Amino acid sequence: MVDLITTVGSFPTTETTITVPKEFAWDFDNNDFLLVDGKFQIVTGKEALKVWIRKALKTPNSIYAAYSTDYGSNLDSLVGTRLSISLIESESKRIVWECISINTHITGMNNFSVNTTKDILTISFTALTDQGEVTITNV
Repeated sequence: MVDLITTVGSFPTTETTITVPKEFAWDFDNNDFLLVDGKFQIVTGKEALKVWIRKALKTPNSIYAAYSTDYGSNLDSLVGTRLSISLIESESKRIVWECISINTHITGMNNFSVNTTKDILTISFTALTDQGEVTITNV
């Protein structure tokens, strides 16, 4: 006869901890921390991932010693090129994915679109994360 209590008790127990992302709130219009009554604000979950993604995409890769060489993007490498819109879209999608995929909370990306008006490139997409979908517009 099998002793069920002994059998169940012999299975290893492992717990998976899902961390909730946290970031300082950021005012992208003024390119500065978002302060309330002079105090830094903390955002969590999807809002924190939105801050992290936008800051990572706007930070040039391998420029600032404060960040690892994995952090940041090379979107500025597209400036001044005379590439076709389809090649710009393909390259910007690759660059964006390389940038955001280092965050362990981000699992995928869809609805990627590129808009070029004169010399301005704007990118929008949806990041798939363990916190839910995060829509990024006009980066």
